[in-house]
Amino acid sequence: MSPPSEVRVRIAPSPSGFLHVGTARTSIYNWLFARHHRGKFILRIEDTDLERSDPELVEVILEGLRWLGLNWDEQPYYQSKRFEVYPSYAEKLLQQGKAYHCYCSPELLKQKREEAIREKRSVKYDRHCLRLSEEEKKRLEAEAPPKAIRIKIPPGETSFHDLVYGDLSYDNADIDDLIIMRSDGRPTYNFACVVDDYEMKISHVIRGNDHIPNTYKQLLLYEALGITPPQFAHLPLSLGIDRSKISKRDGAVAITDYRQMGFLPEAMVNFLALLGWSPGDDRELMSTSELIEAFSLERVSQSNPVFDIEKLKWMNGEYIRSRDDNELVPLAAPFLIEAGLTTKLAVEIRWEYMKKVVGLLKGRCRLLTDFAELGRYFFTDKFDYEPEGVKKHFSSPECNPWLASLAERYSSLQKFDLQAIETSLRGLAEELGISAAKLIHPTRLATTGMTKGPSLFELLEVLGREEVVERLERAVDFIRGNPTPADKTDTG
Repeated sequence: MSPPSEVRVRIAPSPSGFLHVGTARTSIYNWLFARHHRGKFILRIEDTDLERSDPELVEVILEGLRWLGLNWDEQPYYQSKRFEVYPSYAEKLLQQGKAYHCYCSPELLKQKREEAIREKRSVKYDRHCLRLSEEEKKRLEAEAPPKAIRIKIPPGETSFHDLVYGDLSYDNADIDDLIIMRSDGRPTYNFACVVDDYEMKISHVIRGNDHIPNTYKQLLLYEALGITPPQFAHLPLSLGIDRSKISKRDGAVAITDYRQMGFLPEAMVNFLALLGWSPGDDRELMSTSELIEAFSLERVSQSNPVFDIEKLKWMNGEYIRSRDDNELVPLAAPFLIEAGLTTKLAVEIRWEYMKKVVGLLKGRCRLLTDFAELGRYFFTDKFDYEPEGVKKHFSSPECNPWLASLAERYSSLQKFDLQAIETSLRGLAEELGISAAKLIHPTRLATTGMTKGPSLFELLEVLGREEVVERLERAVDFIRGNPTPADKTDTG
């Protein structure tokens, strides 16, 4: 039987957990490979384990793939809706003598395993049911106990060429006679996987290297069924910063959590694609189309990559800065609304104001959540002054009259634009015989509560004359020791 001529790959998550970064990265590699070869990307939900599968997690998985932009090409396949498919394949193996019924109860199997461990013997199944006489089989069939189906593992070695690791082999003597059909009629993981990959014409199986032991078992099933197996590529697993198993601190959380943390999907795809793969040059920021064009399994490293959340944040910041302000507003708005700084209606009504705000802030933002954290003063005057800033910039006796004079000058400006704002401040500084910085820093603190931020003159222009003057006067009162409470909640 010849292999499929069309490239067809699949991602097959189990709805017993969320779509984590490891599965997301594997999904990205499969998707890029399919798109590079103009093939098909198939989604299969492996939910045969009814006890562990959670139907609600299916939508969470789909949502994560959609957020990443990993569109699948056919309707999702659900193994739980294909239970009628697998028995015929198992029956074929029984008829050919390549599989046999196992009548051992779970309790008996557990007892056998415990005895083997105590006696320091192999915990492999002892093939008790394979050695049953025809008379014993007839007796058991008459009693009709629950029975599973096991495949008979042949002697020898199982070998295959992995597209990442090269030639691999394993001694069949170390492989148990696998149960392929449970006593309740459901297929086991490895058997369902082989049948589905065959029926779905999967040409390449790209998955984590923790599946290599499963690959040997599946190859034996392909051989028993007389089916040509797909090609295999196993990916090294990601590690945390300390090179241990990836933890929640490093990124072992649901992929949809990254959306809530303020990451952009294109940054996530870019980062995960480069986590163990290289385009062959020093490019780090790559568009989806560039990733598709450059992707190949030959450039997947055999080394375990390190999930560096700080590098992901850097990359996300680069993507934020490259976004048009019109595109950034709807991306940043949900985080501003969640922080209670504005409303959906206010965003829509004051779209131009929002564009100016995100345009000023995006150079300092690595996450979309940073817009709320760094730009609070654009939406409310209810903020405290940074204590260190107060000590440094409000402590001199001259500061108060300086800010009072600046408030007076700004209130008398006929036009409150960028040039007038800067000219007035620098002109006042010159008249006072001080550097402009000695006026700029306390002005920033007075109007934002912060010591750092975007261009002062630009942010003052965005805030507007009335708001700036009121905040300067408030700071004057604060320095005098008679702070006036801010009573407005939304200036944007």
